[in-house]
This record gives sequence, C-alpha cells and structure tokens, in this order.
Amino acid sequence: MADQSELSNLPARTSEAPVQFARPGNLAAIIGRIEEAVDEETAGIRASTGYDLKASNARKSRYLYELTRAMKGANEIEFLEQHREGLARLRQKLAKNEAAILAHLNAVNEVANLLKNAIQRAEADGTYSAREFGWARA
Repeated sequence: MADQSELSNLPARTSEAPVQFARPGNLAAIIGRIEEAVDEETAGIRASTGYDLKASNARKSRYLYELTRAMKGANEIEFLEQHREGLARLRQKLAKNEAAILAHLNAVNEVANLLKNAIQRAEADGTYSAREFGWARA
C-alpha cells in the first residue's frame, strides 16, 4: 500500500484541467453493432409478422446510448473522417430498414382498412339500423 507521504507529492487535480471522457467502446465496434441490429430488424420485419420490434428498439436505443457516450468530448470532424465508410454503410442500411418498416406499416394499415370496411358493410345491411329501434327522426 502507498504511504501517506508518497501521496502528498502528487499534484492536486484542479477544476481547470480538461477532463477526458472515457470511451466505453471502440466507435467502429459500436457502429458495427448498430449495423447488425438494423440488419437483423430489417430481415425480421421482412420475414415474419411476429418479429419483436420492442426488443429490437430497446437494443438499438442501448447502442445509440453507447455511441452518444463514446462521442462525448470527441472531435466530431475527426469522428466523421475516421468512420466515413462505416457511417455510409449504416446510412444505406437505415434506408433499407426504413423501407421495410414503411412497407410493414402500409400492410398493417391496409388490413385495418379492410377490417373497417367489412365492419361497416356488416352494420349497413339494415339489421341494426336506427330505424329498427325508432331512433331515426323523419
């Protein structure tokens, strides 16, 4: 163990000294994990109606949090220069993911409209009209 006299020779940390933020992981590795999560989500949406979007969103949020922490205090221009290729790949994958999500949402909307129209047709056959119950006013 260090003796108290040894510690007294250490310079005191002042609040004026710049604080270096710790990077919790390699930025390229974090970008790679985000790419992997986006690829998995895109494939899952295209392959199955039962894909767990909630879990996928939680995973992507965690990775974006990691990226934000890793970027804290970093030079943005330097980051962009060093990771240009990875960011370009990620942008392309996000565009494909967006297209898959929009196609999924459009399909859900179309099914919802079909169900709504079927319900309206069933209700409009006169079986349960307001006139049957005397509610309609002439």
